[in-house]
Amino acid sequence: MAPPRHRDRGFSRRIQYGLFFGYVAAAMGVVAGLALVLIARFDPVAFQGIRGLALDVTAPFTAATRPIVRGGGSLASDIGDYFNAASENASLRAQLAEAQRKLIEARVLAFENARLKRALRLVGEQSQPIVAARIIGSDLAGTRRFATLAAGRADGVAPGQPVRAAEGLVGRIAEVGTRAARIVLLTDGGSAVPLRVVRTGEAALGEGRGEGTLEVHSTVVGGRGFRRGDLLVTSGVGGVFPPDIPVGVVTGTSGEIATALPLAQPAKLDFALVLPQAATPPPVAPPAGRKR
Repeated sequence: MAPPRHRDRGFSRRIQYGLFFGYVAAAMGVVAGLALVLIARFDPVAFQGIRGLALDVTAPFTAATRPIVRGGGSLASDIGDYFNAASENASLRAQLAEAQRKLIEARVLAFENARLKRALRLVGEQSQPIVAARIIGSDLAGTRRFATLAAGRADGVAPGQPVRAAEGLVGRIAEVGTRAARIVLLTDGGSAVPLRVVRTGEAALGEGRGEGTLEVHSTVVGGRGFRRGDLLVTSGVGGVFPPDIPVGVVTGTSGEIATALPLAQPAKLDFALVLPQAATPPPVAPPAGRKR
C-alpha cells in the first residue's frame, strides 16, 4: 500500500527547520538593512567605513571573476564576428566594386572633359571648321595608311580638305561618300606635306614612310639642319594645308634628312575636325599692253 502524502508541512521536521531558518535569515536581513539605513542617516562616517569594508571583502572575488566575465564577453563577440564574417565580406566586396566602378566613371569623364576642352580651344584658334566627326575605322594595306571618318558629302566634306585633331595634323580627305569619307594619313606611303621647322623657320618636306613615321627633307641648301626634338608645323605652301598646324617631332637625323613621329596618332584618336583648304593666291595677270 502506498504511503500517504504529507498534506501538512508540520509533519516533516526537515521542512520545519528549513522554514524556521529561512524566516530567521529574512528577519536578520531586515534588521541588518534597517541598521544600515539608520547608520547611513545618523552616522555617515561609520557608514562609509562599512562600505569600505564590504568593498575590501568583495574585491578579491571581483578580481577573480572579471577575467571570466571578460573572456565570456570576448568569446561571444568572436562567435558573433565569425558568423557575421561572410555577410560583412560580401558587403565589403560590393562596396569595393562600387568604388572601382565610380573611379572608372570619374576617369572616363575627366578624359572626356579634357578632350572636349582641347577641341573647343582648337575651334577657337582655327578658322570655322566644316565638320567635327568621329573616326570610325582604319585601313592598313602595305604602305598605305587610311582612316574612315563618319562624315561625308552631306556634311560638306570634299576631297583634298585637311583633317586635324587637337594634337595636330591627321591627313587629308581622299575619297568622299554621302555619309562617310576616307582620310589618307600623314604616314601613308604616298603622302607629302610642306613643313616648317619652328626652331629655325626653314622649309622642309615631310613624306610618309608607310610604317608610322615621316621622312623629312630639308628644302634649303646649306641650311641649319635638323635636331632631335625639333617641332614641325605646316608651312601653308601649296594651299592644301593651313599654316602653323603642328605635325610632328624629329626623332632622328642623318644629314639633311630626318625622321619624325606624328603628334596625332590615328590609333589613339576618336574624332577629328575637317578644315577648309588654305586659300591659294590668285594668278598674276600679265602687264597691260603686253602681247601674249
